[in-house]
Amino acid sequence: MDKLDREMLIKIADLHETPQGAYNIRKNGQGVERRSTANIEIRTKEDKPGIDIIVKPGTKGESVHIPVLITAEGLDDLVYNTFYIGEDADVLIVAGCGIHNPGQKKAQHNGVHTFYVGKRARLRYVEKHYGEGEGTGERILNPQTFLELEEGASAELEMVQIRGVDSTKRETKARLGKEAHILITEKVLTHGRQTAESEMEIELRGEAAVAQIISRSVVQEQSRQVFYPRMSGYCRCRGHVQCDAIIMDQATVRAIPEITAYHADAQLIHEAAIGRIAGEQLIKLMTLGLSEKEAEETILEGFLR
Repeated sequence: MDKLDREMLIKIADLHETPQGAYNIRKNGQGVERRSTANIEIRTKEDKPGIDIIVKPGTKGESVHIPVLITAEGLDDLVYNTFYIGEDADVLIVAGCGIHNPGQKKAQHNGVHTFYVGKRARLRYVEKHYGEGEGTGERILNPQTFLELEEGASAELEMVQIRGVDSTKRETKARLGKEAHILITEKVLTHGRQTAESEMEIELRGEAAVAQIISRSVVQEQSRQVFYPRMSGYCRCRGHVQCDAIIMDQATVRAIPEITAYHADAQLIHEAAIGRIAGEQLIKLMTLGLSEKEAEETILEGFLR
């Protein structure tokens, strides 16, 4: 691990040193470091690139870090990671991908993550994406996330795109069983001529299932974003979709929330709002001594926090 690797690990996984607990670090399409623990096993898939992560039932207070680094141009990386979270477990999984593209050819990572969350288990999942590099080649990230939540299971997902990703297509699907709960928070910032598309499909299949989606996006310069969340209720359940975007410069943003009820006791709500930074917010911060640019950055940082 060189200095560049360590700097990107800080940005995408808040790792300043070797993580405690289980971890798997992937660089330029290959696994480079790995550790399992007594309660969490990480093993290489035999039929395709990727790993299986098995969390024993009842595991509490442990974490798994699975960052991906790309520092070579012309690489098209595809990985399949499958997570088996045992009954009554409580685990934190920190993922994320950083691309440093030094050349003219594109560098791309496609990550397919599938989660099976057992009865009454709790999953907390953090995924950060970041791009940089002096090259002109594109930095492309296309994550896919699929979740199956059994009775009483819960999942909290925080999915963040920081900066520097030229193109991304996100796909997130979840199916909830009885009394299962999911909270998905997505935060995306685009600038330049970057594009970001996010599709979500949440199925509330079990009685008393609860789902909440919160989207925060900032669209700058000539960039474009599309957010398309779909939520379906098939029984007595509750769901809420909230989309908020700040648009700047000559950017374009679309929010297309869709809710569908297949049962009379399905309670589903959606909200969407797009707007610019309020002038009074800028003025207030500028009276405290900030420049207009500094005031803008402070507001955006607070919005995406």
